[in-house]
Amino acid sequence: MVTISPNNIHRLKSSMKLSSVVPATVTGGKVHELTNMDLAMKLHYIKGVYFFNSDAVEGLTMDNLKKPMFQLLQLYFPAAGRIRRYETGRPFITCNDGGVRIVEARCDETVDEWLAMAVEDDSAFDGLVYNQALGDPDLGFSPLIFLQFTRFKCGGMSVGISWAHVLGDAFSASTFINLWGKIMAGPVPHKSLHIPDSAKSELPLSVLPKLKPNSLKRVDSVGDLWLTPNNCKMKTHTFHVPADKINHLLSDQRSKVSAFEVLSALIWKFMSKIKENPEETRMVTLCTNKSHKREFEFPSNGMVWSTVEATFWVAEAEVLELVELILNKKIDENGLIKEMMGNNDSEELSSDFIAYGANLTFVNLEDAQIYGPELKGKMPVYANYTISGVGDKGVVLVLPGPNYGKKGDGVNGDRTVTVVLPENQLTQLKVELIRNWSIT
Repeated sequence: MVTISPNNIHRLKSSMKLSSVVPATVTGGKVHELTNMDLAMKLHYIKGVYFFNSDAVEGLTMDNLKKPMFQLLQLYFPAAGRIRRYETGRPFITCNDGGVRIVEARCDETVDEWLAMAVEDDSAFDGLVYNQALGDPDLGFSPLIFLQFTRFKCGGMSVGISWAHVLGDAFSASTFINLWGKIMAGPVPHKSLHIPDSAKSELPLSVLPKLKPNSLKRVDSVGDLWLTPNNCKMKTHTFHVPADKINHLLSDQRSKVSAFEVLSALIWKFMSKIKENPEETRMVTLCTNKSHKREFEFPSNGMVWSTVEATFWVAEAEVLELVELILNKKIDENGLIKEMMGNNDSEELSSDFIAYGANLTFVNLEDAQIYGPELKGKMPVYANYTISGVGDKGVVLVLPGPNYGKKGDGVNGDRTVTVVLPENQLTQLKVELIRNWSIT
């Protein structure tokens, strides 16, 4: 079996070629105001990767892959812009057609070999999604999106997207990629994107909010390099939960719940057992989607951020108790986040914040259409998303699996659960999930 090594990643990176794609027509110097929710996410990045077999990409040239981007960026013109600041220091996007960065790479392994490596070590995905923070080396010239096309020796290809969270959430990122696939397949309607309420700009507030959101953690100001360090080594792992396991987990519940609530409750319980101080996991953050229709919608940070707190020992609780807590006791914090990010208090202006990993954070991406993009009518054989810039408390993303929604796999289908945690805690979580639920 092929194993991931620094040489694999080094050879892949040494083959990289960079170029840019801009909107098909000049945008005209528009300004895209960043909302307070956008600014709360500025230190986070969304990373997605899609794998296609050779029959999906045979005959497709780099020009074929780039061409749809010109029309796509006409619709998503802020994505081709660059960050600037007002005199007050508040960032905005100038729509200057700076472009999206395109990365071409080649790999000496097959798609199957690379996926097999990723089962053992998620760092295999790192070389397939370009990693560069805003402000590295210059904020004013940093692209907001990187798209990496990696060709494998079997003829297959991966598409990796690095999306600055300040642009929008994971649903916005996946919708962007899905529309790219649709434009490649044929003409799409020429219409403007709908602007949701969550994408409409807000005025800075002059008063300090009375309450602070528990879902954010203050960090030192990062200046013009939008990157925050961790206090410990963070690792990523992806668990695959098959459809029969999902159906079994849901059959144990008295009320109608989704796989997200049950998997979150399960991992919350195990993490409380793992933590040296169980008080750390009394409160968790939930990030859920409120809009199920994102196609032809302007990118936005429209997910709902809430916290839920247990008044009992989580490690000793029944999963059902935690599910009920998640369903009925969560407190929406979007309003508090917007207030805090919009006020002009000097303490707030001299600080930055992280959201993912401020508490142990559970993100519901079950409805994200990550298997939506098609090349020559073929879906990805595998797709996955993760978040970078995660705080030390960690994040858990619940995503559709490769067989989600396919006939014969039950009404619920399988799930992919991507976890970013401190390395020692992740090792223990793997043991707990294998021992108690045979989840690997």
